[in-house]
Amino acid sequence: MNTLDAIYARRSAKHFDPHYPIPAAHEQQLLDATVQSPSCYNLQHWRLVVLRDPALRKTIRDTYGYQQTQITDASLLILFTADTKAWQKQPERYFANTPEGIREQLVGMIAPYFEGRPWIERDEAHRSVGLAAQTLMLAAEAMGYQSCPMMGYDLDGVAQLINLPEGFVMGPMVAIGKATEAPWPKPGQLPLKEIVRENTFA
Repeated sequence: MNTLDAIYARRSAKHFDPHYPIPAAHEQQLLDATVQSPSCYNLQHWRLVVLRDPALRKTIRDTYGYQQTQITDASLLILFTADTKAWQKQPERYFANTPEGIREQLVGMIAPYFEGRPWIERDEAHRSVGLAAQTLMLAAEAMGYQSCPMMGYDLDGVAQLINLPEGFVMGPMVAIGKATEAPWPKPGQLPLKEIVRENTFA
């Protein structure tokens, strides 16, 4: 499936076959594709928590996940978190393959952008996670799987369950697997004339 086909075909599946195992090689392929996503200064803020333990998934579903069946039934459940302090952690490693002069220039730009601006730390972490989650879902669609992003869960409760480190933020859980029901028809996209502007809003 080409990229455009995957974009138009991808829908949020609500019911998954709980007995369908995703081969380990496919899971590796999905994760490898996910981390090809762009991120601010290539910081790769995302930290992916693969939720495998059935008991943990059941606790999330029953206590923190509003009984969403995707949480327990999907073949693969990945929780996206992000490290807001990634910019402080040996930033030169994010440019390991960059020519030395350019690497020094880019690394020197990171601290001035983030220092003393916690809202920028958080915003950039969430932006990076959003890009990575979409990459995962499109890769899954291209490989013949269905997906569902979920923010409908108790973030604080799940953060405690997974021992979320200080300085991290929570993003969506993404369920991947084989859907057992056809998705609803697309509810309808707004016309481009309503959402696209030329140069300004004036």
